[in-house]
Amino acid sequence: MEVARREACAVSAVLATGESQLPYFGVIGGHRIKGEEHLFEVETVLEKPTPTVAEEQCLVPGLRQGTYLAFFGTHALTSGIFEQLRAYQATLSEGQTLGLTESLALLAAREKYLALEVLGHRIDLEGPFGLLRAQMALALRGSRREEVLRLILEEVAEAQARPG
Repeated sequence: MEVARREACAVSAVLATGESQLPYFGVIGGHRIKGEEHLFEVETVLEKPTPTVAEEQCLVPGLRQGTYLAFFGTHALTSGIFEQLRAYQATLSEGQTLGLTESLALLAAREKYLALEVLGHRIDLEGPFGLLRAQMALALRGSRREEVLRLILEEVAEAQARPG
């Protein structure tokens, strides 16, 4: 939010992601802003590109080969995104769904749009035990970490003690 306010534009969080993970995320292409280690000007936005397409359209100078900036799932958007969503929606055929990534691509072509690289890790909330895993990750980084660890160990010990 701070970067979006300071730069007066839309900003999306991205995470350096290996090409094996490309089928799961939207990816940006662009260039690092001079003097900013983790801030990028977005030029291209693609939804779940293949490695070949990502290599052609989403390379970011300075990133290791086979690494791309993929969406982290957090966006600070300007009101311009609504115009882009409406424009994209008008192009949809029956049965197609409205996608944020495609609208972000339209936004990048029309106004200043930045990506901020975050230093974190993703948790797939829709995957097996995703919500539980996210809650545990948050709890283990909180002020009551020791209590959380004790509770987890108690549960593991009880589960081991129960038959079958």
